[in-house]
Amino acid sequence: MAPIRDEFEFIDRLLREGLKADDLAVLLKGFSEGLVERGIPLLSTGISMPTIDPTSFFRVSTWWREGRRPPARPVSDRQSLSAYKQSPIYDVLKRDANGGRWKLDDPQLAGRFPLLKELREHGATEYALSLVAFSERRTAMRGTALSMVTDRPGGFEEDEIAAVARLLPALSLAAYRIGLLGMATDTLGAYLGPFTAGKVLQGMIHRGDSRVISAALLLADLRGFTALVDRIGAASAISWLNEHLEAIADPVAEQGGEVLKFLGDGLLAVFPAGEDAGKACRAATLAAKEIRVRTRALNLSRGSSELRSEVVLVLHFGEVVYGNVGAAQRLDFTVIGEAVNEASRMETLGKVLAEHLLLSEPFARRCDERTRSIGHYALRGVSGEREIFVLEEDAASSRSGHQERAAAAHAGGYGEADAGIVGDRIVEARADHAGPAEAGGGAEQIVDGIARARET
Repeated sequence: MAPIRDEFEFIDRLLREGLKADDLAVLLKGFSEGLVERGIPLLSTGISMPTIDPTSFFRVSTWWREGRRPPARPVSDRQSLSAYKQSPIYDVLKRDANGGRWKLDDPQLAGRFPLLKELREHGATEYALSLVAFSERRTAMRGTALSMVTDRPGGFEEDEIAAVARLLPALSLAAYRIGLLGMATDTLGAYLGPFTAGKVLQGMIHRGDSRVISAALLLADLRGFTALVDRIGAASAISWLNEHLEAIADPVAEQGGEVLKFLGDGLLAVFPAGEDAGKACRAATLAAKEIRVRTRALNLSRGSSELRSEVVLVLHFGEVVYGNVGAAQRLDFTVIGEAVNEASRMETLGKVLAEHLLLSEPFARRCDERTRSIGHYALRGVSGEREIFVLEEDAASSRSGHQERAAAAHAGGYGEADAGIVGDRIVEARADHAGPAEAGGGAEQIVDGIARARET
């Protein structure tokens, strides 16, 4: 085969496409269709680039000749570590080579790799792989890999491989720019969340850059984490904590919310309201319900009751200031405002009342759920009192538990230290009907006061 016609024009087009495209698939489609137009009988092509997404190892984009995509299992654009270790690219890197070619007419050779076996079953005759290395010093993006598949009997010709090799630096340079954007998005998304990552990438990076938004807030806190660390050690507790935080964070993401902060053994998440406050509150409620389901399942999977934990959840709605705060050279993207403070105080109240899910009045009014008021409470640092709600489905069990808690306190279920803590907190956030419990008061009096407040 002669050199690719208008080769320099082809390279120029690749570079121009790389300047404006943000999607590897778009770049690869133009490249592959251009090769087919110039006589190279491609069945499929693929570009693989490293990623620092914590859930995957490689970002993969594939192209198939029209009408020939095999009806195989869904192909993710992210490749897991296990899939990577069974791939031709892993074999090439392990041999410290720059590429490789596999003739697929040999079933034994094709059978070494699940990908090649699948390609052979769909008529492919050769798989070729070429690597281009980037700088190893500045980023985790060490290079790019181009794979080509043909179904022509006998496979590729030598001059076809050579012609593509001359185009590969231009393709890789264009892919590098797109890949860096993807890497930045992956990294910021992992640490900030996808919505906030987008704001940062758009230039919202200066101290004081902020805006007021209406949002549903979800605050979660795990009970007993400090005591658990004392029992099993910090190193062992990390794995335990990750499992619980995943059970909390995943439902938030699934309902369109975003985790803004991991707060040690808890987190703060937001569901921006936009034009529909009810939708944001409904999404937060669904997330909270699923968090409870997954936390219960996780607890049941743990062999020892000492390794189990309950999660306290608070749902609130209000205006928050969303943006950058901090020092000139070290910023934090977060939310601040009265609504955040109130949610934090409600979380403390939830522990005092032994409630697992508390709703504020603004949230309860918008969430389209059957709820029940459990009284008005003064929250420390917050003027006035706030009416607090629980879901109707939780209300019956909450009422029936008051007498049990009072009896347990009377029998010494709270130690002196616990009674002091509860007594102190009940002064900070006490029921309006309960009367002013003294800071050092007995646990029985405190729990009775709460029970009376809830029953009126």
